[in-house]
Amino acid sequence: MKNYQELETLVLAWAEEKGILQNGTTIAQAGKTMEECTELMVAIAMGDEHETVDALGDILVTIIIQAEMQGVSLTECLESAYNVITKRTGKMVNGQFQKDA
Repeated sequence: MKNYQELETLVLAWAEEKGILQNGTTIAQAGKTMEECTELMVAIAMGDEHETVDALGDILVTIIIQAEMQGVSLTECLESAYNVITKRTGKMVNGQFQKDA
Protein backbone atom coordinates (compact mmCIF):
# COMPACT_ATOMS: atom_id res chain seq x y z
CA MET A 1 0.00 0.00 0.00
CA LYS A 2 1.30 3.44 -0.91
CA ASN A 3 1.63 6.18 1.72
CA TYR A 4 -0.30 9.44 1.52
CA GLN A 5 2.59 11.50 0.09
CA GLU A 6 3.15 8.98 -2.71
CA LEU A 7 -0.55 9.01 -3.56
CA GLU A 8 -0.73 12.82 -3.53
CA THR A 9 2.22 12.95 -5.94
CA LEU A 10 0.51 10.43 -8.23
CA VAL A 11 -2.78 12.37 -8.13
CA LEU A 12 -1.02 15.60 -9.09
CA ALA A 13 0.86 13.85 -11.91
CA TRP A 14 -2.48 12.49 -13.16
CA ALA A 15 -4.08 15.95 -12.95
CA GLU A 16 -1.21 17.42 -14.94
CA GLU A 17 -1.37 14.63 -17.52
CA LYS A 18 -5.10 15.25 -17.99
CA GLY A 19 -4.60 19.01 -18.33
CA ILE A 20 -6.56 19.83 -15.19
CA LEU A 21 -3.80 21.84 -13.55
CA GLN A 22 -2.96 23.74 -16.73
CA ASN A 23 -6.47 24.37 -18.07
CA GLY A 24 -8.85 23.91 -15.16
CA THR A 25 -10.25 26.65 -12.97
CA THR A 26 -10.54 26.74 -9.22
CA ILE A 27 -14.31 27.30 -9.41
CA ALA A 28 -14.76 24.33 -11.76
CA GLN A 29 -12.65 22.21 -9.42
CA ALA A 30 -14.79 23.32 -6.45
CA GLY A 31 -17.85 22.24 -8.44
CA LYS A 32 -16.26 18.83 -8.94
CA THR A 33 -15.76 18.57 -5.18
CA MET A 34 -19.45 19.37 -4.63
CA GLU A 35 -20.43 16.73 -7.19
CA GLU A 36 -18.36 14.12 -5.36
CA CYS A 37 -19.85 15.20 -2.00
CA THR A 38 -23.32 14.56 -3.42
CA GLU A 39 -22.19 11.10 -4.49
CA LEU A 40 -20.97 10.50 -0.93
CA MET A 41 -24.35 11.48 0.51
CA VAL A 42 -26.14 9.10 -1.87
CA ALA A 43 -23.75 6.25 -1.03
CA ILE A 44 -24.23 6.79 2.72
CA ALA A 45 -28.03 6.98 2.34
CA MET A 46 -27.99 3.70 0.41
CA GLY A 47 -25.68 2.03 2.92
CA ASP A 48 -23.20 1.24 0.13
CA GLU A 49 -19.82 0.91 1.82
CA HIS A 50 -17.87 0.42 -1.42
CA GLU A 51 -19.34 3.56 -3.01
CA THR A 52 -18.79 5.48 0.25
CA VAL A 53 -15.08 4.64 0.19
CA ASP A 54 -14.90 5.51 -3.51
CA ALA A 55 -16.64 8.86 -2.97
CA LEU A 56 -14.38 9.77 -0.05
CA GLY A 57 -11.35 9.04 -2.22
CA ASP A 58 -12.78 11.07 -5.10
CA ILE A 59 -13.41 14.01 -2.76
CA LEU A 60 -9.82 13.82 -1.56
CA VAL A 61 -8.57 13.79 -5.16
CA THR A 62 -10.52 16.96 -5.95
CA ILE A 63 -9.23 18.67 -2.80
CA ILE A 64 -5.62 17.72 -3.53
CA ILE A 65 -5.98 19.28 -6.97
CA GLN A 66 -7.70 22.38 -5.57
CA ALA A 67 -4.94 22.94 -3.03
CA GLU A 68 -2.33 22.71 -5.79
CA MET A 69 -4.29 25.18 -7.91
CA GLN A 70 -4.47 27.56 -4.94
CA GLY A 71 -0.76 27.19 -4.17
CA VAL A 72 -1.30 25.86 -0.65
CA SER A 73 -0.52 22.56 1.02
CA LEU A 74 -3.23 20.43 2.54
CA THR A 75 -1.18 20.30 5.74
CA GLU A 76 -1.33 24.10 5.91
CA CYS A 77 -5.11 24.01 5.31
CA LEU A 78 -5.66 21.30 7.90
CA GLU A 79 -3.55 23.10 10.50
CA SER A 80 -5.47 26.33 9.88
CA ALA A 81 -8.80 24.54 10.35
CA TYR A 82 -7.56 22.67 13.42
CA ASN A 83 -6.42 25.91 15.04
CA VAL A 84 -9.94 27.30 14.59
CA ILE A 85 -11.90 24.23 15.72
CA THR A 86 -9.88 23.76 18.90
CA LYS A 87 -11.36 27.03 20.17
CA ARG A 88 -14.89 26.25 18.98
CA THR A 89 -17.68 25.52 21.41
CA GLY A 90 -21.06 24.00 20.70
CA LYS A 91 -23.17 20.90 21.16
CA MET A 92 -24.44 17.87 19.32
CA VAL A 93 -27.90 18.29 17.75
CA ASN A 94 -29.51 15.47 15.75
CA GLY A 95 -26.19 13.72 15.17
CA GLN A 96 -24.33 16.85 14.06
CA PHE A 97 -22.05 19.26 15.94
CA GLN A 98 -23.62 22.72 16.04
CA LYS A 99 -21.11 25.44 16.83
CA ASP A 100 -22.07 28.29 19.12
CA ALA A 101 -22.61 31.65 17.47
